[in-house]
Amino acid sequence: MGNGKVYATIVLIRLIYAGMHIFTKAAFEEGTSTTVFVFYRHAVAAIFLAPFAFFLEIRQGSAPPLTFRLSVKIFAHAFYGMAGTINLYSIGLNYASATSSSAIFNIVPVVAFILAVMFRMETLKLKSVHGMAKASGILLCIGGVVALALYQGPQLKSLNHHPLLHSTGTAVHARPEKNWALGIFLMTASVVIWALWTVQQGPLLLEYPSKLLNTTLQCTFASVQSFVIALVMERDFSRWKLAGGMSLFAVLFTGIVVAAISYYLQIWVIEKKGPVFLSMSMPLSLVFTMVIASFLLGEDVGLGRYVRT
Repeated sequence: MGNGKVYATIVLIRLIYAGMHIFTKAAFEEGTSTTVFVFYRHAVAAIFLAPFAFFLEIRQGSAPPLTFRLSVKIFAHAFYGMAGTINLYSIGLNYASATSSSAIFNIVPVVAFILAVMFRMETLKLKSVHGMAKASGILLCIGGVVALALYQGPQLKSLNHHPLLHSTGTAVHARPEKNWALGIFLMTASVVIWALWTVQQGPLLLEYPSKLLNTTLQCTFASVQSFVIALVMERDFSRWKLAGGMSLFAVLFTGIVVAAISYYLQIWVIEKKGPVFLSMSMPLSLVFTMVIASFLLGEDVGLGRYVRT
């Protein structure tokens, strides 16, 4: 029964991330600033989680004491795992597509496994069949990301010619090829950093086992960091206004459901099964995103992009 709960939670997390790719892309298509969007996202998450953390842990005295050293560590985790990573991801998504974004996330298991081996959380025995299979999977996954950035193949046209979100899904494919490659590169960098965040959550939970307060603090720190980044990158304050109703929905969804609820669920799964187990479920997000993006955005699924056959 315990494993059943974990597997159900994994599926829910992947559905949530599919929604994140799609709704975030739709918000950017409306014209919302990427850095401002990230700030609003984390601010909404922090505001949503704060009352729960206060009444369920701080007020009841169940939260462990927070030292200055731990505060600095959580602040650092929030920066590279949330504020920095999501800004890179958002800029990259603005240049590419929701489906390609979900596909890029499939390198997370590879990076997470490599990092877990480096930190001696996992083992890799190349002389065994199991070890050779793991190494082959790593190479195939990396090759897939390179192909996604460099190969121009046929497009699988969406069957839905009247997308519900009225997003210009074909506009992505009209962008210059160098912008597409830049988008792939930025999203790849973001998921590599996010994989590091995933692996490091295990040791952090051993030092500070309060999952709810841990998530709340990271979202709060990330909102402050994202605010500073947005101030530097977006000095035109007219751009701080959300472009439309889809942007508002995307902020609320990614702030409450993704950054607050999903981050908490991921920390729970990491505590139960470890970071590599969580990362191995990434391909589910690609499947969900392909189906939902085609239906909601009318987005074509590309088999490649850059090198022509």
